[in-house]
Amino acid sequence: MDYEILRVLWWFLLGLLLIGFTILDGFDLGVGMLLPFVGKNDEERRILINTIGPVWEGNQVWLILGIGASFAAWPFLYAAVFSGLYGGVFLLLFSLILRPVGFKFRSKMSHLLWRQIWDWALCIGGTGPAFMFGVIVANLFTGLPFYFDDTLRLFINVSLWELWSPFSMGCGVLSLFLMMLQGATFGGLKTRGILQSRFKKVGQTAALCIAILCALGGFWIMTKIPGFLLKEPWIQNGPSNPLYKEVFRAQNWMTNYKKYSWIWCFPISIYVFLLCSFIALHFKRWGLSFISSSLVIVSLMITIGVTLFPFLVPSSTFPSHSLTVWDASSSQMTLLVMLVATLIFMPIIALYTLWVYRVLKGPVTAKTLEDESLNAY
Repeated sequence: MDYEILRVLWWFLLGLLLIGFTILDGFDLGVGMLLPFVGKNDEERRILINTIGPVWEGNQVWLILGIGASFAAWPFLYAAVFSGLYGGVFLLLFSLILRPVGFKFRSKMSHLLWRQIWDWALCIGGTGPAFMFGVIVANLFTGLPFYFDDTLRLFINVSLWELWSPFSMGCGVLSLFLMMLQGATFGGLKTRGILQSRFKKVGQTAALCIAILCALGGFWIMTKIPGFLLKEPWIQNGPSNPLYKEVFRAQNWMTNYKKYSWIWCFPISIYVFLLCSFIALHFKRWGLSFISSSLVIVSLMITIGVTLFPFLVPSSTFPSHSLTVWDASSSQMTLLVMLVATLIFMPIIALYTLWVYRVLKGPVTAKTLEDESLNAY
């Protein structure tokens, strides 16, 4: 298979894995961050925890697959992101680690204070990753300060404080509301009664905030953040060497939208699906609201991808050292072997994920918690 096609396929597959993680683990994070606020007593909080308790570990598989794919298929990307954003990645991982600890330890004692402590640990475990994902994506638009020497050794030095800016924090808040909407629609699907009414209010509020923040973020990207422009002709089949190209700073990130007007359908679809989710929440059509919320995530992730394309991680200090789809991948043979393995194992993972959700379908209620055979949290 042609090297150029393999590179584009792996750009698409990496995006697919990240979308899968954001949809599936997104409602885990959302329910977690809403736990102390939607659940007013211990029984209600146990119900919320057990809506995600059987599936949260499996949902994180998609994050592991995405990181593994970046390591094997995009080694330069892996090195730049996990080295340059080390502080942010550490905070993200610390927050993620709180979740398994919270799930396992909360039910060890029935003391009220003990359980409240772990409720807030689960809340932080949902809020922290959701916020940091937005911050990390924002820094891809502004670029990271890295460069390569003649032997392709990567040099990058970014402190944790350099990751924060009004734009990155705004993207972090947007990510929070995105996960909140996903969690609210899933929570409404899996609960009954007063909990559904609370999730309805939270979901509609989150949808409105997403609409406002997406508009502000889009305006900021269009007017305030300089973009990057790869000088043509692109060497699409050459060896992966980030030094073999020229990159210029552009006025904004709208180059692809000017060349391919059809990609405007992706940012527009964000608002279409937000409206669908909002209306579905109003009529308590929980299945439709969850599907619409998931499609909001898909539309937003695709919008980010096509806006950045062909850049993966731009360099703010040496633009010509930026990482692109055409010069940051592994070898042609590595991509081909990995593609074959992915085509075999990804459908298996998708099928058993669907099977798990089919087995676990239905609401979680107080009566469910009384069934000792379920080993509820």
